[in-house]
Amino acid sequence: MFTDNPMPAQISAERRAALLEVQTSTLGHLRDYGFVLGLTPNFRPISFAGTAVTVRLPHLDSTALHVAADYLRPGDVLVVEQSGDDRSSFGGMVAFTSRTRGAEGVVLAGAMNDFDEVRELGLPVYSCGVSARTTRILGVEGSINVPVTVGGTVIVPGDAILADSDGIAVLKEDEIDEVVAILKEKEEAEPALKDQIRNGTSLAEWSGAAARFKEGSSVA
Repeated sequence: MFTDNPMPAQISAERRAALLEVQTSTLGHLRDYGFVLGLTPNFRPISFAGTAVTVRLPHLDSTALHVAADYLRPGDVLVVEQSGDDRSSFGGMVAFTSRTRGAEGVVLAGAMNDFDEVRELGLPVYSCGVSARTTRILGVEGSINVPVTVGGTVIVPGDAILADSDGIAVLKEDEIDEVVAILKEKEEAEPALKDQIRNGTSLAEWSGAAARFKEGSSVA
């Protein structure tokens, strides 16, 4: 059985561009949820952001992924939940199609193949790894634009994906403006702090670590 839901509304170009100005690790200082874990990028440095277009695949059948690749638009991020073993569902032709249609990047809860070919395309892919064994076009089942779980995080079609060399964060569009403003304020303060450290300021005193360390220290 196949599910083929409509494509989600895209986050605005302005908000997508704003996401690319901040870092996932800065957000990681502020909260623990909404991060995709356990995946690695096919190159670094890496940076992309866009609207989640989701695909859920069964063990061996990548039929739905081939269909979804043709749906992709500039500004989209392809997000794939692949249940099953370590087979690859994402190779050269799917990557070429995704890139040609305008995909900003791929988040893949499964393996990839044609590694060198995909890298030459310049398509950023976060995946579980690389495998020569692949899925097949079996026509059994699959779902397009349904909620998926990737790296311990539920991703809904239309969610905003921000990925960089440190990891992947998932946001709702209505929180992007506030989150970006907070992250930019923190990141813009770093150059001045580095100058202070060069001039002798203690990092531990600035961060509060010195006081916490003292509170928790035992006397020998």
